[in-house]
Amino acid sequence: MQPVTLGLNPSFGFGDRTGLATPGHVAAMKRAGAGIEPIFPQQSIREMSRTRRTPRQVMDDALKGMKSAGWAGRSGADADHLKTSADVDVTAAAGFTFFTIDPSGFVDAQADNYDEPTARAKFAPLAAEVDWLDGYRDRTVKLPSGRRIDFDELTLLRAAVKYGLAINEAVELADYIRQVQTAAKRDYEIELSVDETEQPTALAEHFIIAEQCLKRGMKLLSLAPRFLGDFEKGVDFRGDLPALERSLVDHAAIAEMLGPYKLSLHSGSDKLSMYTALAKATQGRFHVKTAGTSYLEALRVVARHDAALFRRIVEFARSRYATDKATYHVSATLASVPPPAAVSSKTPLESMYLEHWSDVPRGRGFTNPGRQILHCTFGSVLTHEELGPALRHVLESHPVTYEEVLCDHFVRHLEALQAGM
Repeated sequence: MQPVTLGLNPSFGFGDRTGLATPGHVAAMKRAGAGIEPIFPQQSIREMSRTRRTPRQVMDDALKGMKSAGWAGRSGADADHLKTSADVDVTAAAGFTFFTIDPSGFVDAQADNYDEPTARAKFAPLAAEVDWLDGYRDRTVKLPSGRRIDFDELTLLRAAVKYGLAINEAVELADYIRQVQTAAKRDYEIELSVDETEQPTALAEHFIIAEQCLKRGMKLLSLAPRFLGDFEKGVDFRGDLPALERSLVDHAAIAEMLGPYKLSLHSGSDKLSMYTALAKATQGRFHVKTAGTSYLEALRVVARHDAALFRRIVEFARSRYATDKATYHVSATLASVPPPAAVSSKTPLESMYLEHWSDVPRGRGFTNPGRQILHCTFGSVLTHEELGPALRHVLESHPVTYEEVLCDHFVRHLEALQAGM
C-alpha cells in the first residue's frame, strides 16, 4: 500500500480535496485504467493550505481509501507545486515519491513581448547566473515533423530572461530533494512545472529547460510546459485544437530526444478534447494531473441529496469568487450565471452550475461558468465553520453516490486517453 515510483509508464493523478474521493478514483481505474498508473495521494502545498490539511493527512486519507476500495495495484504519490525546501521536508516525511517543482515565481512572464534591445537589457543583470547562451548560438535542431528549432539571438535572450533564474531555482530544489531522499534511502521522481504562465513555452525554450536541467543532474521524469491555447480551471481545452496537436507532437519529440521523459498536462481536469491527441503524440509517455474536478463532483452529490445546502454553497461561493480566483486562470464572471435567488426552485442548480459532460462543446469553450465559480472557492467552502462540515456529512452519508459520480466522471477521462494509446 505504500507509494512507489512509476517510471515512464503513462500515469494519471487524482487530486482529492475532501479526503473522501479515493474509492471513486479506484473504481474508475478498475473500469477503464488498464495500462495507466494511478497517483492517488496528490495535493499541492497551496491546496493543503486552503483546505487546512497536512501532507500526512493527504497521504493517510488516500491510503485508507485505496485499502477500503480494494486497490491491489501500484500508486505514486505527488507532492505538487513545491517551491521551497520546507515544502520538500514536510512532503518527503509523509512518504511522497513524486515531487513536482514549481519555479513559476522566478519566470519573467512578459519576456515574449521584449524586442532585442529590451531583452538584452533585461539579460544584463542575469549574465553571471545564466551562462548557457554560447552553447546554443547558431545551433539548429531538426525534429521528426520537419520543424526546425533555430536558436537565434532574440530567441536565446528571451529564453534566458524568461526561464534562466527559474532553471537555477529548479535545479537547486532538485538537488535538495536528492539529498533528502538519498539520506532516507527512498527512491523519488521529479516533475518540473513551467506551465503557470500566460505565454506558451516555445519549442526552443522547452529544449533549453530540459537540457540544462538534465545536464545539471536533475532526475527529470516529467515536464509540464505551457502548451498552446487556454487551460482554464474546470472546463475543457479552449483554442485551436489542430495547432495544439501539431505542437504536442513536437514537444513529445523533444522529450524523446533529450530524455526520454514524460510530457505532463497540468490543469488536466476536464480537458477531454485533447486527451487522445496527448496520448497519441507521446506514444503513451504522459502524465495527466487533475485536482479540483473531484471537488466539483462532491458538490454534485450535495446537489442531489441536499438541494438547500447546495444553494447555500453556491451563494457563498459567489461571495468569495472575486477573492479566491486570484491565483487561478479563469474567465467566468458572476454576471454570466444567475444567483440562486434568481433561479426558480423548479430549475435544477446542478445543471446550471455543474453541467454534465455531454453539454461541454469540446475544443470550443464551455457552456456554463458556474463550474469555475465553484472550482476556485473550494478552500473557503471546505473551511467554513458550517458549510464545510455539512458538505462532508452529505458525502459520508452517501458514499455510494460519490463513488458513482466520480467513477463515471473519470472513466470519461481515462477512455479518452486510452483512445490515443
